Amino acid sequence: MPGIDPSLPFYPLGMAVLTISDTRTLKTDTSGALLAERLTGAGHTLLARAIVTDDIAAIRAQLQEWLADPAIEIILTTGGTGFSPRDNTPEAVRPLLRREMDGFSVAFHQKSLQSVGVATMQSRAFAGQAGDAFIFCVPGSTGACRDAWDGLLELEFDSRHKPCSIAGALPRLREVCA
Repeated sequence: MPGIDPSLPFYPLGMAVLTISDTRTLKTDTSGALLAERLTGAGHTLLARAIVTDDIAAIRAQLQEWLADPAIEIILTTGGTGFSPRDNTPEAVRPLLRREMDGFSVAFHQKSLQSVGVATMQSRAFAGQAGDAFIFCVPGSTGACRDAWDGLLELEFDSRHKPCSIAGALPRLREVCA
């Protein structure tokens, strides 16, 4: 039966949160704050947090800097996944990925359907692997970040989750989470 096995050790993951917005500041960034609070509350380590404009070059530059740091195993982005002219997150991130995680988009949309109904179709949320790290791109609303974390990412990032978690795909935990 899937779930957390409390008899197993918990291994915190190194994470970064990137908010993609032309208007938000650290003071007004409720979505990035929610993700930072959720991941640290779950026992993971927030290694970096930043805000960049919805510009392909700016997004890629920040991601490439973080991908060069082996301590950052998971990058969460919020914003830029819709269809407005300035929504460029998929176009910025996809070229950095070596593999996409199709199941994340499906699971996110199933969960989001319960919150926002058919409006979930306007989201281009996705995830994938870049080098040995994973990037999860979710919409910029606080509600969407809550949908993505609660019951999805929180379990996927917990090394005790069975039958498997993303922790087992990370180089330093492949042996302990196999």
